[in-house]
Amino acid sequence: MDRRNLNQNVDILVFGAHPDDIELSCSGTILKHIDLGYKVGLIDLTRGELGTRGSKKIRDKETKIATSLMNASFRINLNMKDGLFNISDDNKLKVISLIRSAKPKVVIANSDNDRHPDHGRAAELIKTCCFLSGLEKITTEYDNQIQDTWRPEQLFYYIQYNLIIPDIIIDISNYFDKKMEIIKSYSSQFYNPKSKETKTIISEKKFLESIDYRSKDLGRIINVKHAEGFKSERILSVNNLFDLN
Repeated sequence: MDRRNLNQNVDILVFGAHPDDIELSCSGTILKHIDLGYKVGLIDLTRGELGTRGSKKIRDKETKIATSLMNASFRINLNMKDGLFNISDDNKLKVISLIRSAKPKVVIANSDNDRHPDHGRAAELIKTCCFLSGLEKITTEYDNQIQDTWRPEQLFYYIQYNLIIPDIIIDISNYFDKKMEIIKSYSSQFYNPKSKETKTIISEKKFLESIDYRSKDLGRIINVKHAEGFKSERILSVNNLFDLN
């Protein structure tokens, strides 16, 4: 795990089981909040090495391009085993240490109910670590110093393959075109009529089209052009009814 770029606190810390999970599901929300002045950090659990198409080297290169387009504060890969990582003590301590280093108010994780088993397992790992990072008797170190405890205020899960009714919907109309540009940075994974690699569900043209029509459908619900949806780990509250959009 290369933590050289983890040199600042962020407002939002986003986790993905694989490179491109974040881009597909919530890059519009990331772009919007960075424009609003919030700092966003990104964490990939694996390098997606079990994917049918591409390779570690290719996916690393694609991730670097996508990250530069998002202008995130940092991106770190934990190098857990794609498809085989588990919710072990070692993996929990890695994630806890990162949460304590970055001190995010908001954490966003994979869908907790999805087609790919890594997604739900990643969500459970992040949920567990958001709680454990607030416990004083769990000790972690960074730069040879004992870390202070930290518990994020909010945990959200983005929507992936499975259709899930969101708890909140965010307008990304002004960021959708940029989101699609970022997604297409992963050229080995998605539709490319010139590719001779094995076809997969996500390499078909209709998969990219589904990103468009899902965001339009979520946008329809709140009367905007494009949107992204999230589930909340806890019940959300407002000061009064007029705080709602």
